[in-house]
Amino acid sequence: MRIVTALGGNALLRRGEPMTAGAQRENVRRAASRLAPLVLEHEVVVTHGNGPQVGLLALQAAAYARSTAEEQPRAAPPAIPLDVLGAESEGMIGYVIEQELGNVLPPDTPLATILTMVEVDPADPAFENPTKPIGPVYEEAEARRLAADRGWTIAADGAYWRRVVPSPLPQRIFELRPIRWLLEQGTVVICAGGGGIPTMYLPDGTLAGAEVVIDKDRASALLAREIDADVLVLATDVEGVFTDWGTPKQRMIADVTVSEIEALALPPGSMGSKVEAACDFTRTTGRRSVIGALHELDKLVAGTSGTQLRA
Repeated sequence: MRIVTALGGNALLRRGEPMTAGAQRENVRRAASRLAPLVLEHEVVVTHGNGPQVGLLALQAAAYARSTAEEQPRAAPPAIPLDVLGAESEGMIGYVIEQELGNVLPPDTPLATILTMVEVDPADPAFENPTKPIGPVYEEAEARRLAADRGWTIAADGAYWRRVVPSPLPQRIFELRPIRWLLEQGTVVICAGGGGIPTMYLPDGTLAGAEVVIDKDRASALLAREIDADVLVLATDVEGVFTDWGTPKQRMIADVTVSEIEALALPPGSMGSKVEAACDFTRTTGRRSVIGALHELDKLVAGTSGTQLRA
């Protein structure tokens, strides 16, 4: 069976944890222990989020720019664009996932990280409506101060606040052929990290980076469709999709059709984008998708845990 497994941000950095290399590696190590049994039985493609990481890289770049401007006002470097930061984070996270998977798989298991460019439409209305959270969480007062100082758009994220950037829909994955070639040779492929490196065609036909972050789950659904995956797994830190979340009446949806879950009109947000991505894959392919907890990854694939979506 060919499986696309999208690791949510909790696989790399849990809410409230320090954004250190050690904390991220420990979380990836736990994820690798769940992925390893699947790799031994199936063809596996791993995607992952990068919101905290790309936001941290942006902060580091901004701090460098400010310090340089103070020392050499006329030589202040421009901000590093989000597509470049996305490529940096994709390589960094892919390296850690490769290494930790390699530590729990047979030594001859081939692993490869593909820096993956994903096309977006410059006319996508998302460019005018930033919604994708990146970087660390802040208390509201601190977030508003940073937004005023740095020209950010911010939004509430649970009890905290974060910077938000545009998140247009993914249109095309450029590296599909090498991804397929690697799968045919039995390679565990890590790709489309953070939704892929955002790129778009300019009016003159030139391919250029885009100052956005693509939703990882939507890119994973597109990837799963294009490589003929048998199942799409969106792994997160909750057991599945709930109705009346956060209230005494909350109830997990275990088995559901696309039309049934769409009729529920779930609120937007992280889970909303997962549901939309899962519905898109299942509607267009007729194949199963599932949303659930990373620590039950084997049961999600087996169909005995999480929210199982079917056509």
